[in-house]
Amino acid sequence: MRSQLTRIPLTKTWQATRIEATIGAGIPDVELCDSDGLYHKIELKSQTGTSVALRPSQVAYMARHGHASVWALIRKAGRGSDCTIFLYHARQAVDLKTKGLATPPVLMLSSPKTWAPIFERIKKGVDG
Repeated sequence: MRSQLTRIPLTKTWQATRIEATIGAGIPDVELCDSDGLYHKIELKSQTGTSVALRPSQVAYMARHGHASVWALIRKAGRGSDCTIFLYHARQAVDLKTKGLATPPVLMLSSPKTWAPIFERIKKGVDG
């Protein structure tokens, strides 16, 4: 999933930068810069079941940055190329770790063909 997000052209105005894991424990995988120059951090996960494998350092980072635009984007594999994408805000990190995908997402999409609805939701923020 990391390579999908950083390989494809997101849009003409959104840019993605992969964050190297050696920088620090718990820092999200990708930093996005939107069309207004605002930054967003995204933790990427790929799941087959309903539990979400967030490490304690990732939960701690997200909990500390619950006031910021920090997100978890989870791809749950389906049949063939089908998948479901779940978007969670950092404020939901503890519930996401303990309750998994039973935690109500900010956004859920079935086999999206474009990143646009995900980026629109991120740009609106958690309360938008």
